[in-house]
Amino acid sequence: MTNPKKIAVVTGSNRGLGYAISRKLSQIGIQVVLTSRNESDGLAAKQQLSSEGLDVNYHILDVTSDRSVAQFTQWLEETYGRVDILVNNAGINPTNKPEESSLLTVQLETMRSTFDTNVLALLRVSQALIPLMKVHNYGRIVNISTEMASLAAITSDFYPLAPSYRLSKLGVNGLTVLLAKELLGANILVNAYSPGWMKTDMGGENAPFTAEEGAETAVYLATLPDGGAQGLFFAEMRKFGGPIQLQW
Repeated sequence: MTNPKKIAVVTGSNRGLGYAISRKLSQIGIQVVLTSRNESDGLAAKQQLSSEGLDVNYHILDVTSDRSVAQFTQWLEETYGRVDILVNNAGINPTNKPEESSLLTVQLETMRSTFDTNVLALLRVSQALIPLMKVHNYGRIVNISTEMASLAAITSDFYPLAPSYRLSKLGVNGLTVLLAKELLGANILVNAYSPGWMKTDMGGENAPFTAEEGAETAVYLATLPDGGAQGLFFAEMRKFGGPIQLQW
C-alpha cells in the first residue's frame, strides 16, 4: 500500500503525552499509527481522534515483548512499506513509591522493570523500525527524556531523587547519542527532549504544563528538515519560547 503522507509511529499513545503528540502530528497531515498495550484503550483513543476528523490508524504494541514488536513491524511493512517518524514515548515512572526517595532503599526489581520499559524497549523498537526508515533514506526518531537526567544539572536540581526513573532516562540519553552517531549520513535524525512536568496521569494535576504544551517539541523534532539537529537534548519549547538545547 502506498501513502503520500509521512508515516509516524507513537508508542504508548492512547493517553497523555503520546496522545497529544499523535493529535498534533495528525493535524499537520501526518499519518499517525497509535499504539498501546491494551487494545480497547488504543481503539478508544483512535475513535476519539477520528471523531475530530483526524486520519489515524491503530495497532496493539507491547514494547517490552519481542513477539509483539515483531508482529507490529510486520504489519507496518505490509500496510505502509515504511515508517518515517518514530516517537519513543512509552515509559513508566515509579517515583511515587516511598523507596524511590533514596538509593539506599530503591528496590532492584523496580529498577529492572523501569529499565526494561524505558531503555531496552526503546532499543527494541528502534532496532525493528530503523530498517523501514532506511528503505527511503529518511527517518526522524524522538526519544522522550527528562531534565532530571541531565548530568550537568543533577547535582543542583530540585527534583526528587527518583533513582529508577532518573537512571533509566540517563540510559535513554545514552542511546540517543549512540544511535545518532551510528546513523550519521543516513538522513535519520535522532534526538531526545524533556516534555516538562505535565498534567497527565503520571504528572498529576499540580503540573504547570498540559500534555498539548509538552508535545510541541516532539512535533518540532519529528518534522526536522534534512540536515537538522542530530544527537541533541532539548527542553520543552513552551518553557523557553522555542527549541532550546539542554546539557547532557
